[in-house]
Amino acid sequence: MWPRADSPRPEARQAAVIDVGSNSVRLVIYRVDGRALWTVYNEKVVAGLGRDLPATGRLSPEGVEAAIQALRRFRAVLDGWRASEVTTAGTAAVREAADGATFVKRVKDEAGLEIRVLSGEEEAHYAAMGVVAGDPSAQGVVGDLGGSSLELVRLNGTGPVEGATLPLGPFALGAPKPLDVDRVRRAVDVQLAPHANRFASRDFHAVGGAWRNLALLHMQLADYPLHVAHQYEMSRADALDVTRFVERQSKSSLERIQGLSKKRFDTLPYSALVLDQLIERLGVERIVISAYGVREGMLLEAMPAAVRTRDPLIEGCEALTAQKGVSPELGPVLEAWIAPTFEKLAPVFGDRERILTAAACRLADLGARLHPDHRADLAFEQVLRAPIAGMTHPERAFLACAMFARHSSAPSPPDSGAVGRILSTERRQRARALGSAIRLGCDLSGRNPRLLEKSSLALVDGRLALTTLPGWEDMLLGEQTAKRAQSLAQALKVRLDIG
Repeated sequence: MWPRADSPRPEARQAAVIDVGSNSVRLVIYRVDGRALWTVYNEKVVAGLGRDLPATGRLSPEGVEAAIQALRRFRAVLDGWRASEVTTAGTAAVREAADGATFVKRVKDEAGLEIRVLSGEEEAHYAAMGVVAGDPSAQGVVGDLGGSSLELVRLNGTGPVEGATLPLGPFALGAPKPLDVDRVRRAVDVQLAPHANRFASRDFHAVGGAWRNLALLHMQLADYPLHVAHQYEMSRADALDVTRFVERQSKSSLERIQGLSKKRFDTLPYSALVLDQLIERLGVERIVISAYGVREGMLLEAMPAAVRTRDPLIEGCEALTAQKGVSPELGPVLEAWIAPTFEKLAPVFGDRERILTAAACRLADLGARLHPDHRADLAFEQVLRAPIAGMTHPERAFLACAMFARHSSAPSPPDSGAVGRILSTERRQRARALGSAIRLGCDLSGRNPRLLEKSSLALVDGRLALTTLPGWEDMLLGEQTAKRAQSLAQALKVRLDIG
């Protein structure tokens, strides 16, 4: 069974993070459920605080008023919250503006919020921690692009190890003026050149709303079937194609493209050019979009050490299926019952196999309160689009297909053509087998973890053996048991032995 930390799972709580950035001011309310983070509420105002900073060294007067108004509303939304549950962070514009301290005092006086102004090093650190919050195995370099600055941080597989802050946000480069490609390319190159060797990396984790918009545009152009930005991957060639396409577009041309944020038409070409230069300068081959950043990084670092080490995918699946009247022990017991059989199969996801099996078992009761005629389709859709961290898009599709097979013997899930673009035939077949095994375990035991432990499932000499402890043979009686076991044997392409 997948190992759990010794410390008990903390009670779920709510936490709010207000991010006062150079371009936008945002309130996000999270449900913190162990290692899993869920967005409960998200509100953003594009204030443009840092719009005038390069020219005047001061915050935009209009941006200040818009930000103060937004923060007063956010304080009202958080009425009754304890100060310890609310974090307000200011980034590059507030940090660098000559009137930044004056703005911070106004916010305290007028909105009742204490802004913690992050240093460049802190901002880079928390951006990287945010990527780790969404993908604990992330390696390579994190780039967090805000309105005024770019934070670069190197990861070593356990967390951030070094970082730098560069004045490469769109406002620092000249936005909202129309992009002068040659001039800005030279300016970006001058800033990146001294850091290119230190941050050279095959893998680049892109953080920030501008780059998420580029990814969503690429999905649209590629007719990609899954509209989820987090962990979306682009190859070097694909990313350069979309960045150079956007660089050449006028504001009026961008306005005609559906799906792009209207608030980013002035800054998106600058953001695209910065990513273009990063790819070229750092030797990037793979770009991974992270929907997690500074806010999630601050929440992760505030968790107890024992909780931070847990897997966000398994924790998220447990939290997604937590319901009154459903045993929380079912998932781990199912995993212990199924894993020995599936560990004998050739892996289709490498060393991620165990985690995916554990996660799928935690989703076993996802359809418990759904209409039986629609459980399979609804469970498939929910997993395919669930806001759970810690998985790639192929892994997301794999778990969705497994949940479809957990509730249905139909050979293919809904929209099988779209799934086929993300999952190989071999992985689709394995998902069907895993879902069939979960279905067998649930039906054999009546979803009773203690009863399931009286039986065992094993692959022996190319045959699937379903047996029980002495005295518990009656568990194996019944047409439904035989039917579920036969479905699993067929999915594994082996013969069945019961008894």
